[in-house]
Amino acid sequence: MISKYIFKIALIITTVILLHGTSVASTNELVKRIDSLLIDKFQPNDTGAVFLVAKDGIPMYRKAFGKANIELDVNMKSDSVFQIGSMTKQFTALCILILHEQEKLDVNDKVAKYLPYYPNGENITLHHLLTHTSGIKDYTKMKALWAIAKKDHSPQELVDFFKNSPVDFNPGDKFKYNNSGYALLGHIIELVSSETYEYFVEEHIFKAIGMKNSRYANDREVINNRAYGYHNKEQYTNRMMVSLSIPYSSGSLMSTADDLLIWQQAIGQNLLVKQSTIEMAFTKYTTNNGESISYGYGWHLKDLSGVPIREHGGSIFGFKSMGVYIPSLNVYVIGLTNCDCNSPTQITRDIAALFIE
Repeated sequence: MISKYIFKIALIITTVILLHGTSVASTNELVKRIDSLLIDKFQPNDTGAVFLVAKDGIPMYRKAFGKANIELDVNMKSDSVFQIGSMTKQFTALCILILHEQEKLDVNDKVAKYLPYYPNGENITLHHLLTHTSGIKDYTKMKALWAIAKKDHSPQELVDFFKNSPVDFNPGDKFKYNNSGYALLGHIIELVSSETYEYFVEEHIFKAIGMKNSRYANDREVINNRAYGYHNKEQYTNRMMVSLSIPYSSGSLMSTADDLLIWQQAIGQNLLVKQSTIEMAFTKYTTNNGESISYGYGWHLKDLSGVPIREHGGSIFGFKSMGVYIPSLNVYVIGLTNCDCNSPTQITRDIAALFIE
């Protein structure tokens, strides 16, 4: 009787060891395949990148490549701080949802409620701004922007710059990616909360969930582990400098791969808003004629190899970023680069696709 019991225990232990061995072997194989995608793309003496891959919130791959600063010959580190460009929109959308949950605003409110002077504001809702269906002209596509790009501007001045531009279409008629809408959202966050956008996002998101290395970007302050941005048109040059009041709430934030994993975990665990509120960000909405759009509030909602994903990239002078999350597998892939010549977008999707395979 005892011998049968011992045999069963031994069998269970052997099975666990075999399964663990299989898991380790599978993980090692994935790591090799991820390495094969990245090592040739990012050379040791060129501008660099950081890639992080997490399964069930636990990093299984976390590596830095190339240089954080070419001039000083400083290697990239896995905790290097990057400007993340339009990934900022996720945070701006969450700020709006925090205020929505606090009943300080409603996503169906008209823009005119907060900005009475704004042209056609009685027909444009916060929902239109969040989903890029407002029809407002994208100020980053306006040539006149370069005349003001190096000067600091208040949110009001930034809005005044584009508010009278001809619209592209009537609110709700189409989807067209638009930075102006998110600049308006940042201004509305400030009006409703009586706090600056910078303070609101740092206090209510970064500090709230422990994103210690994330912040509103600043070119003058000393930022530990900063990755420096570059362009490469036949040769490397330092990135073009513009006032960070220009990207504002559509693209002004800095972060690290580890902090962005904290962010993804906080979203999944409803640490900032309740489940019913965050689901508003992950709903595929429709235009006025019922056509579905693949964008929620701050995230693209697409399919990868037939599997639903949430993703968003960012591009700002000298930097590019990309984050892909597979809800059904609880896999998150983040890629950050410090040259806008080297986009992580496709390679981040390719890494995510390995898990779907």
